[in-house]
Amino acid sequence: MISLPILPILIILPLIGLVFIFLSSENDDNAEQSKKSALWTSTSNFFLSFYLPVNFDKSIPHFQFVNTFSWFNSDSLRFSLGVDGLSMPFVLLSTFLILICIIFILPQSKKNMKMYLASFLLLESFLIGTFSAIDLFSFYIFFESILIPMYLIIGFWGGERRIYSAYKFFLYTLLGSVLMLIAIIFLYQEFGTISIPKLLDYTLPFYIQVWLWLAFFSSFAVKIPMWPFHTWLPDAHVEAPTEGSVILAGILLKLGGYGFIRFNLSILPDASIFFTPFIYFLSVVAIIYTSYIALVQEDMKKLIAYSSVAHMGFVTLGIFSANIQGLHGAIIQMISHGIISAALFFSIGSIYNRYKTKKIGFFGGLSSKLPNFSVLFLIFTLGSIGLPGTSGFVGEYLTLLAVYSKNTMVAFLSTTGVILSASYMLNLYKKVFLGSVSDNLNKKNDNLNLYELSVYVILVLLIFVIGIKPGIILGFTTSSLERIIQLYPISIF
Repeated sequence: MISLPILPILIILPLIGLVFIFLSSENDDNAEQSKKSALWTSTSNFFLSFYLPVNFDKSIPHFQFVNTFSWFNSDSLRFSLGVDGLSMPFVLLSTFLILICIIFILPQSKKNMKMYLASFLLLESFLIGTFSAIDLFSFYIFFESILIPMYLIIGFWGGERRIYSAYKFFLYTLLGSVLMLIAIIFLYQEFGTISIPKLLDYTLPFYIQVWLWLAFFSSFAVKIPMWPFHTWLPDAHVEAPTEGSVILAGILLKLGGYGFIRFNLSILPDASIFFTPFIYFLSVVAIIYTSYIALVQEDMKKLIAYSSVAHMGFVTLGIFSANIQGLHGAIIQMISHGIISAALFFSIGSIYNRYKTKKIGFFGGLSSKLPNFSVLFLIFTLGSIGLPGTSGFVGEYLTLLAVYSKNTMVAFLSTTGVILSASYMLNLYKKVFLGSVSDNLNKKNDNLNLYELSVYVILVLLIFVIGIKPGIILGFTTSSLERIIQLYPISIF
């Protein structure tokens, strides 16, 4: 089989598509030619990304498809790309969600549509670069570059308070990353390398691990986000356009979980053991507290935003349980949340496009106006709750199983989050779709268009496929995650 430099191709192709978008002579809000360029680019990149799982050797725990280039003609500073079982699913998730965002955009008209489409292609390039970077310098560049297109998406095409939300998002995530940069510089000066595989072979003194762990934590805790660093997320979601919320919840939050596993857990295992009770405390508070906050929300997007913080609490619990079940649960939970949260935000976008509001109290009896859509939204709701057979169940079950083996009380308290999740999600569905038809809905029935329907059908299929056959993902991740577990010198408790 022909060996392709697949990762550089996946990073560069969206940039080529971006050039074609800017070369188009359209100035109108529809920008049909630019939409075609974005669609062809994202579709090509999505199908090309399947080169990774098709040619991936599941038995190898190390990085595969490696490409290395020198920075500044230096042997110690190298631009390195590669994927293992941990990163490869997130590359696929990135190409997939960008594609369905583009499909969702196709029937829309937006001010400066060319720039809007270009922002998503630029974001795709940076996301793939972040998940495939295997040196600290490249990771940091891609990780921080993501802020630029996301800032533009929120700040230019968001709601009334878009400038405030964009600034808050930018400053929160940037300030957290400054400490990570200091940690990267220290590691380079200490060992003369920024290669992640090489750093795994070194053992740092405990006190140094502690400080480095806190530096990485400051960045990833804001990104995931953990309580109490979560306050930027509801504002960003409420003001972001639909597609921006999809990417924000579907992929960007996963950068925090990915970073915890890749850096805190792998490179700094002793410090991770030391801080595990601290992580458990923050995670349990996030699960319970933000779930109660979600119960009283009046805005649909803000409710789902707080729900995301609660779901990410399960992710951090699974990660720092530091056993194979917990890591499997965290990975499935991140992938599942990426799909289900995307589905929910797309659904809210469909509602907003028709009724120009996201207020829960505005609605009632919407199922009589959009019967097919109400069934789809119910599936997404049940997936978010974690109904058996859906992807949401697998992640939460494995996580709770892993945490129970470490700390029974933490597992018990976390289970309350499952109950609260059912409360606020089913309450949302009842208020919006059931009951008597609201007087506000006395308009002509507006069924789903073909673009919306195609997106929702694909998402429904994925929710059930992953829920029934999680091995589709776990088969790729197992060897890499087992290698990470082996780095632990002792049990956590």
